Amino acid sequence: MSLLGCVLGGAVGDGLGAPVEFSSIDVIRRQHGPEGVVDLPSLEITDDTQMVLFTLEGLLLARQHGVDPLLTVRAAYGRWLHTQGGPEVAPDGWLVADRRLHSRRAPGHTCITALKHNEKNDSKGCGGVMRAAPVAVWSQDVREVFELAVGTARMTHHHPSGYLSAGALAVIVQALLAGADLPSAVAVARAELVRWEGHEEQTSLLDKVMGLGPLTPEEIESELGGGWVGEEALAIGLHAALVAPDFPSAIRLAVNHSGDSDSTGSICGNILGARDGVAVVPDSWLSVLELRDVMERLVLSW
Repeated sequence: MSLLGCVLGGAVGDGLGAPVEFSSIDVIRRQHGPEGVVDLPSLEITDDTQMVLFTLEGLLLARQHGVDPLLTVRAAYGRWLHTQGGPEVAPDGWLVADRRLHSRRAPGHTCITALKHNEKNDSKGCGGVMRAAPVAVWSQDVREVFELAVGTARMTHHHPSGYLSAGALAVIVQALLAGADLPSAVAVARAELVRWEGHEEQTSLLDKVMGLGPLTPEEIESELGGGWVGEEALAIGLHAALVAPDFPSAIRLAVNHSGDSDSTGSICGNILGARDGVAVVPDSWLSVLELRDVMERLVLSW
């Protein structure tokens, strides 16, 4: 039960999935062997973990100053946008000053466009859910956490499956941090999810995941999709966390498929890291994880 485990675990999943994000499983196997990608000499994060960190910094500033967290998280996303070539912003926090975070790691088009132009869209891409896990620590109240995660996701994604998936993940992580087992945590999230208009896609896939045994990479795609949209990304990450015997196996299952491997790996790592803590993340991965020092400093500040 660990926020640090959640953040580091997610970053490890992000880093292992990043090089194969846009590859089919056939290409992954040709390049990495029959088991797919199982290890890398370095784990470089993508926009998924960058936005997780800015989400957590926004929440931290809200807590420190006693203000609406939606305001500070939105400002934090403006700072992230600046690191990706966006306009100058007020230099709140300290993440924006770290030049390592100014690397462009295939940032999501929807996130960039929505933050830059503040335009409404109908996107249910996974850019809302992949950054939602830190919202779990904002409150012990399930409804408050769900609503806040929805609010942060709706800054960029306006289809219900794009923002309700964020609410569901945040509540799953919240319950795990409080000591629940994973099926119980999912049940808590589902009970809140069904209160929301437009929940049907996410609820249906959540229920399907809970009834599945281990899937092959091909079956992941046929049963759960590619993870490019919110409900699918949560389903794939959750499936791997549910059926794999340990953290490394779960992350490898979460990233080796023909889909959005970094986001599904990140979500899986968020879930298992929150439940089991840093100790389950292999030292061999943590030792080569980019920006580990930033993650540890940020979580320690919480």
